[in-house]
Amino acid sequence: MSTPASEALVREFFAVVRSGTAPHRAGDFMAPRVRAHQVQAEAPTTVERTPEQYAEHVEEMIAAYGPFRLTIDEVLAAGDKVYVRWTQEGNHVGEIDGHAPTGRPVVQVASCVYRVEDGRIVEYWMQIDRAGLAVQLTAT
Repeated sequence: MSTPASEALVREFFAVVRSGTAPHRAGDFMAPRVRAHQVQAEAPTTVERTPEQYAEHVEEMIAAYGPFRLTIDEVLAAGDKVYVRWTQEGNHVGEIDGHAPTGRPVVQVASCVYRVEDGRIVEYWMQIDRAGLAVQLTAT
């Protein structure tokens, strides 16, 4: 798949699935098994996700943040990889990391590199500003 086609696939994945608009369509964009690398300095982990599990993950975000707004801030594509940096804005309407809902606005900043093969996302490396989120969840 060419770089423009990979970028278009990831942009559409964001618009349709990651945005919370239609999480059930994850299988239209993802391979049957996707390696998901959680890039964290203290405890990097890699999990394998199915499109169904990813859809459940997005539904969990909707339960925690309500119908959030997702803004793509930057996209870079090279070869089989597409980098996306985004801002997600919602409200703290469900439990997040053990914190009871406050209803307050919550902003999350994140980025991810997606690897595309044969027209599907097959692997990704995710980074989230967890410290910034923690500050918002514990603010009085």
